Amino acid sequence: MRRLRIVPAALAALALAAAGTLVAIGGSQAKQTASQQLFRKTLLDDDRTTSAIKGLLRDRGGFVAPDIEFADLTGDGRSDALVLVDSGGAAGAVALYLFSTHGRATDSALRAVYRSQQLYRASAEISADTLIVRVPRYAAGDDLCCPAKIVEKVYAWSSSARTLKPRSSRELPGPSADTTPPS
Repeated sequence: MRRLRIVPAALAALALAAAGTLVAIGGSQAKQTASQQLFRKTLLDDDRTTSAIKGLLRDRGGFVAPDIEFADLTGDGRSDALVLVDSGGAAGAVALYLFSTHGRATDSALRAVYRSQQLYRASAEISADTLIVRVPRYAAGDDLCCPAKIVEKVYAWSSSARTLKPRSSRELPGPSADTTPPS
């Protein structure tokens, strides 16, 4: 009878130890793609990446999002890379980078030609020759899922500035907006 009590206790202790190990190493993360690994290393090696983003990437709480988008935003005939850094939690995407070889030899290493490193729950996409970034704008009482408004900013490449510049900005109704037609 005593042996039966020891087995559940031993199993519980083993489960707690395994859970502690997962927490210590940052949880059970999926294997990163080669692109995610490359951009993570590039961001960590870049002096202009903020310490907050480097800490997020180093401590394994955050990660380079797997949905890296490639398109020619700089107009040089070569693909650029749109990279988001995700917090790994409720904050979602907290940083955005455009990597390019614009103005350099085609075999040059990619470098960040645009960065936005203080975002919250951001989303981004490339449409034609523009970058569209959307971030929530919460009002008092909004749930995390449902901001009152979404701010959408459109950026285009500026050859003279060698970076993306704002083209337009607008506020859209968020998912919390009452879309029920008046009766």
